[in-house]
This record gives sequence, structure tokens and C-alpha cells, in this order.
Amino acid sequence: MKTRRVPLKPVHPERTCWGCDKYCPADDLACANGTVRTMHPIELFGDDWVDWIDRDKPPDAAKSSA
Repeated sequence: MKTRRVPLKPVHPERTCWGCDKYCPADDLACANGTVRTMHPIELFGDDWVDWIDRDKPPDAAKSSA
């Protein structure tokens, strides 16, 4: 089973539940992932949420040994 990739900047993230691979409409949750939809990271952290992922990664071993 392939996992679908989450779009980095969806046009209307509020219309979709991002809690599982089904990506149900916000008003018709099918997975029983709770009673409310799971928000997209862009809604929680803002447009630069992808930059936060890179910031938390440790530096490469090649860069630190130079």
C-alpha cells in the first residue's frame, strides 16, 4: 500500500481532514479518526511550516567534520 504525499501548500486546506490517507471532506469524515478533522500543518504553523522540518534536522556529518 502506497502512502499518498501531503501537498505542501493546498489551496483550501480547511476543506479536507488530513488525519489519514483517506483525506476525507471536512464535513464527511469516514475513518472515525475522532469527531473533528485533523488540520493541515499550514493551518497550524503557517506558510513556512516546511522550513521548520529542515531547521530541526541535525547538520550533516560532512559539514560538521570540515
